[in-house]
Amino acid sequence: MRRFRVLVLVHEDLVPPDSDQGVDDKAMLDCQTEYDVCATLREAGHDVRVLGLRYDLGVLRKTLQKWKPHISFNLLEEFHDVTAYDHHVVAYLELMKQRYTGCNPSGLFLSRDKALSKKIMIYHRIPTARFTIGKAGRRIAGLRKLRYPLMIKSATEDASLGIAQASRVMDEDKVRERVAFIHEQTGTDALIEEYIDGRELYLGVMGNHRLKTLPVWEMDFGSLPADNARVATRKVKWDLAYRKKYGISSKRATDIPPDLEKRIQKIGRRVYKGLQLSGYARIDLRLTEDEKVYVLEANANPELSYGDDFAESAEAAGYTYHQLLEQILRMGLGYRAAWHE
Repeated sequence: MRRFRVLVLVHEDLVPPDSDQGVDDKAMLDCQTEYDVCATLREAGHDVRVLGLRYDLGVLRKTLQKWKPHISFNLLEEFHDVTAYDHHVVAYLELMKQRYTGCNPSGLFLSRDKALSKKIMIYHRIPTARFTIGKAGRRIAGLRKLRYPLMIKSATEDASLGIAQASRVMDEDKVRERVAFIHEQTGTDALIEEYIDGRELYLGVMGNHRLKTLPVWEMDFGSLPADNARVATRKVKWDLAYRKKYGISSKRATDIPPDLEKRIQKIGRRVYKGLQLSGYARIDLRLTEDEKVYVLEANANPELSYGDDFAESAEAAGYTYHQLLEQILRMGLGYRAAWHE
């Protein structure tokens, strides 16, 4: 592949070191994705610069105008410390006529708002759990139409922020208590949805128009106590000691018949198109005992570190980590934003 000038956009607190030698494990874990992407692109021969952003888009404008990168590799997940602002940075890149990796502004906006994305899925007859929204200072409407147990989580935050075993509730008092917790801890509206008991599955999808689905991945909850909800809580996803204690891992889904896997992949592609996604995304789903498939949410620009779910499922599809990043670059270079017209 041709060698490119690649500007890697990261949060200013996550600028990776040039080498992982002598770096504290905790510090390395925080910026693992940023390090893996930069190191791999450099090994492939690309001219890589890293730009940390948080509050000021002026430094981005100056870098684009002075260095003139061929493409920006977007690893930003927030701006002004607000996750819902990530699509504004990508919109700015389009205004600057800059190519970028990952999802377009519309897809980022639609998938970030979990309530809005679920409304779109319902419109397209894509199976998803029934829900309502808990807004700060307002009465919760539609609660009595839902069946318990219910799951309470942030309507816009990702990475399982605010999700714990206490997120699964069995009565109205607990709903109000947990909704108040989400408001206080995340500063966002709360999504209140019916809890779907079943297997936790993830489907990677790549592409702009012609889509490729990756092998179905699964969260294995190991020896988690039987009375615990099988959900990807903050501890399940990010607490290494907790994962080791209960043998929690993620792996390629097994015991799924080919026709069912094709149905899951078809649903994933419908979600991807319905939410106007591009680049790459991960679709989170639930599979019940009677083989009903429900979409939980779509995650544009999912975690991309080496060895994480998306990269592992890509490897199962035949992509090395290097090939995966090259494919993401190609998709970014090939995406036709409005300014191309």
